[in-house]
Amino acid sequence: MKDRIITTEVTKVDQELDQELRPNYLGDFIGQENLKEKINIYIQAAKNRGEVLDHVLLYGPPGLGKTTLANIIAHEMGTDIRTTSGPAIERPGDLAAILTSLKEGDILFIDEIHRLSRVIEEILYPAMEDYKIDIVIGQGAAAKSIRIDLNHFTLVGATTNQGSLTKPLRDRFGVIERLDLYDPESLENIISRSSKILDVNIKPEATEELAKRSRGTPRIANRLLKRVRDYADVYSDSEINLETSKKALDLYEIDDKGLDEIDRRLLKIIIDYYDGGPAGIKAIAAALGEEVSTIEDVYEPYLIQQGMLIRTHTGRVVTSNGYKHLGLEKNRLNTTQMRFEDLNE
Repeated sequence: MKDRIITTEVTKVDQELDQELRPNYLGDFIGQENLKEKINIYIQAAKNRGEVLDHVLLYGPPGLGKTTLANIIAHEMGTDIRTTSGPAIERPGDLAAILTSLKEGDILFIDEIHRLSRVIEEILYPAMEDYKIDIVIGQGAAAKSIRIDLNHFTLVGATTNQGSLTKPLRDRFGVIERLDLYDPESLENIISRSSKILDVNIKPEATEELAKRSRGTPRIANRLLKRVRDYADVYSDSEINLETSKKALDLYEIDDKGLDEIDRRLLKIIIDYYDGGPAGIKAIAAALGEEVSTIEDVYEPYLIQQGMLIRTHTGRVVTSNGYKHLGLEKNRLNTTQMRFEDLNE
């Protein structure tokens, strides 16, 4: 996949940047106000009772702060956090080693929890419910099972695809909360906070411009801030004003809706090759030179959220909003489009 400034995938630079900019307490976390209030209630209630926090599942699009919230929960509870991911836990022994190392009240954060194998999940069930795990020692007739008591801990799971979790695993979470895309005002506040931490001189109108093109995602907003800062350091004496921000973002081919060159090319392929759709996902992938999964998980969600693309049972269709954004005239409406738009009138 081509490197993209507006990707929600985590890069090594993002990890370093996130560590630098990540708030440690709920009071410093910007946006998601309703979610913050609920998390605060859960934390304070658990602390008042002297109990560990219920297991927490956070879901929503990437880049919205699920990892940050997991770390905040640990700080607010006054405990340590152990971080891993679903794909990293390959063998039962890997999970057993992690669980037995947790101290009383610790947080275990599993990112991409929907990618845990079924075998690993089954070990988690008694660990989450009874704080016990069964370990099999030996093989064949000599094998025996040993039950190990665990310290009480809180599992915080994060996923971009809640529907992929098995029901038995999902049912063992006492708290299930969704993170939504951020509104422009929250993103402006995030960019302002980050600019102070990074010692970046940015004007309010430039902050607004970056927020507008950040696709509702703090991770992208912070990445754009750094890239525009690079441009300003070279061309405008390090000050980021509205003109500088627009020139930089235009150079990086990020338009006023946050679409980049690949997003626009995907829409144009459907329009130019398939009269706007419906077009099969495999055909689009072949024309774009990308994997089907990459298109479904990385490119399409934001286009769908912006009302520029729809998924139908016969394929992908570019909407009137998609044509308008590209500055193209919509010469015809195919049957699928007419049915869809009639339903929404």
